[in-house]
Amino acid sequence: MLINPVFGGGILSVKDMLVNFLQSENKNLELLIEYSEKLRNGAVFKRLGFLLEKIAPGESKILEQCRKRLTAGNAKLDPKLNNSKLVTRWRLWVPEN
Repeated sequence: MLINPVFGGGILSVKDMLVNFLQSENKNLELLIEYSEKLRNGAVFKRLGFLLEKIAPGESKILEQCRKRLTAGNAKLDPKLNNSKLVTRWRLWVPEN
C-alpha cells in the first residue's frame, strides 16, 4: 500500500492502518523496514517517513532509517490527490491541508 496508496483505499486509510500497526502487539519496525527494502521502490520510504513523522514523531530510529533510504526525485503522497505542496525533507508532494 505504500507503493501505491490506492491499493489500501487511499493515503488516509493507509495512515489509519499504520496507526493501528504501531499500537498493536505485532509492531515490528525493523521488519517493516526490511520488507520495504525488498520492494525496491523509493516512494515507499518517502511516504512511510512522512506518515511516521506525523503520527509517531518519537520513532526517531525508524525515521532516520527512512531518511537514509531516500531516493532522488520527488513522489506524490497519494497519486489520486491534488498534491500541490512539496515537503523537501521527504521529497514528497502532499496536499495543501
